[in-house]
Amino acid sequence: MKMKFALTLADAKRVAAAAAQEARRNEWAVVIAIVDEAGLLVYLERLDGVQPASCDIAQAKARAAALFRRPTKALEETVAAGRVALLSLPHITPVEGGLPLSHEGQVVGAIGVSGVQSFEDGIVAKAGADALATDA
Repeated sequence: MKMKFALTLADAKRVAAAAAQEARRNEWAVVIAIVDEAGLLVYLERLDGVQPASCDIAQAKARAAALFRRPTKALEETVAAGRVALLSLPHITPVEGGLPLSHEGQVVGAIGVSGVQSFEDGIVAKAGADALATDA
C-alpha cells in the first residue's frame, strides 16, 4: 500500500485566500476553484462583479490541471503548437489559469481561476499554489 496526502478543506481555503488576495490587490474580479486530485470540487470562491461563466470555467481549468497533472498553460501551448487532437480528450481545458497543487511531490489537487485575461488568471492561480507550497 502507498500512503497518499489529501487536500483538506482548510488547505483549500488557504489556497483560495491567497489567490483572492492577489486578485483583490490587482482589482480583478475572478472565480477561484479548488479541486482534489480527482478533479472534484472542494471549495469555490466567487468575487463580486465576476461574469457568471467564470464559475464553470474556473472549475474546468482546475479539473484539467488535476487530471492531467500539469498547468493548463502547458495544454494551451501544446494546442497552439498544432497538436489539436488534444482537444478531443475528455476534461481538456487548454487555457491558462489552472495549476496542480502538490505536497511533497504528490499532486493533491488543483486551482483554477477565471474572470480576467488568461495570463492574469495564471498570476492569481500561482499566488494560491505558492501559498500551499510555502505554508504546508
